[in-house]
Amino acid sequence: MPKGPRGEKRPADVIGAAVRVARISIGEEEDERESEASRSAAAELGKLGGAARARKLTSEQRIEIAKKGAEKRWREHR
Repeated sequence: MPKGPRGEKRPADVIGAAVRVARISIGEEEDERESEASRSAAAELGKLGGAARARKLTSEQRIEIAKKGAEKRWREHR
């Protein structure tokens, strides 16, 4: 079985990949990517850092960040 960019095992053919997706969807097999990400220490620390940054921002700063994000999303959908 070939390995993906993060070392995970992957089926070599399209049919094997489809069978794997089906097994994951019905719960026979666990998706390796989801389990690794949920236990990742970096993900935990990222959540803590994001919450700390949010507490530090003033309401004006939060409004400005939200405006920039909305403007960028609207630009992408045109």
